[in-house]
Amino acid sequence: MKVGIDWGGTKIEGIVLESTSGKEVLRKRVDAPKDNYVEIINKVCELITDISSKYNNFTVGIGMPGSLHPKTGQVQVSNTKALEGQNVKNDLEKKLGFDVRIANDADCLAVSESIDGSGMNYDSVFAVILGTGVGAGYSFRKQLVVGPNKLTGEWGQNPIPGPMDEYEKSVKRHCGRVGAIEVFLSGPGLENYYSFITKENKTSREIVELFRNGDKTSNQIMDKYFERTARSLSSIVNILDPDVIVCGGGMSEIDELYDEVPKRIIPYIASNFFNTPIVKSKHGSSSGVRGAALLWD
Repeated sequence: MKVGIDWGGTKIEGIVLESTSGKEVLRKRVDAPKDNYVEIINKVCELITDISSKYNNFTVGIGMPGSLHPKTGQVQVSNTKALEGQNVKNDLEKKLGFDVRIANDADCLAVSESIDGSGMNYDSVFAVILGTGVGAGYSFRKQLVVGPNKLTGEWGQNPIPGPMDEYEKSVKRHCGRVGAIEVFLSGPGLENYYSFITKENKTSREIVELFRNGDKTSNQIMDKYFERTARSLSSIVNILDPDVIVCGGGMSEIDELYDEVPKRIIPYIASNFFNTPIVKSKHGSSSGVRGAALLWD
């Protein structure tokens, strides 16, 4: 059996797949503890033990925010501050008593979507997560591309392309980077911008609902969101020129994004046309956890 764990900032999801058919046989989701590393590790181990208890032979793959430093094994570039600098793989294996494979959550999305998802008919797949954080994985001919620094696809860390407005110049990621893509395209990023403009607090879901109901201010805010998404993806198109861009994460559920971003991206790329499909992940919120389960393939 193949056990997969999708380790997010707000939830931890586990899945069990049959080894040969890939059929899902079990799924469970629990809330993720906040800001306490020991509690987070314990919760992940409890979930793995719970969903694998019926099976003698199984593998465990884990998708998590951030990546493991190639020399120290410590977590780097994670949007979950409690994980930064921790040796997660070592701590999990010590507590569980067996080996686990760990990859960036966006890498797991790329694996899942390139094998049998929205990217299955393309050679090069850039799989984007727009959720609590912003990241991406890149696969070529269904094989994950991983560089020597374990940073492939960390576009959310990059400064947003193009001249920054005053707001963009003022916003910092928790690591101190100014104008990082993640602070604008993530769910919390949209909420923070809405609060900056209106002096009110709304969830990203509420903001999108107001936009769809014709609220003028929310319309302007979402217009800015689509424009920033186009600007941000333009750098990927100019460098990698992938065959397809697949979007996952909570913000990828905004259907208007797939109409608005392609028509806004041309001024920011090195061409006067844009042929790359930007599509929603086939497996939706299940892509990451399915990809994690497939890490041993």
